[in-house]
Amino acid sequence: MFALIVLGAMALAVAGCGAPVRDWLADTYELRDRNGDVATYYSPDPVGITVANIVDEMEPAARSADGGREYLRYDDDIVTVGAAPGGGSTITVEDLGGRYSSGGYAYLGPGFTPGSPAAGNTSGGSGDAK
Repeated sequence: MFALIVLGAMALAVAGCGAPVRDWLADTYELRDRNGDVATYYSPDPVGITVANIVDEMEPAARSADGGREYLRYDDDIVTVGAAPGGGSTITVEDLGGRYSSGGYAYLGPGFTPGSPAAGNTSGGSGDAK
């Protein structure tokens, strides 16, 4: 019985690991542009549905909204979803380096400030140790 429980837990862990969000986006949405580490995709669905689909597939470490855009932070990437001209959504994925490391997303709050804890982190530390 114990072996079945362990195997079941291992199967759930493996199922939840999946490919990085960048790979999933590339397999799911239409690539519109690529510039270095930044890729832009198109979804025919509105922002809310597109974000729900992404989050259902891969839970972000932090999530925020600002000015009609949704921001999802993952271990290595920031995903931004906004309305596309003419309908649908534009999905941009970029590496955590660059704008993120220089505080470009700090205005979004916890989980988006470089060194800040991810949403739901209960360690109590700021992550900004010197």
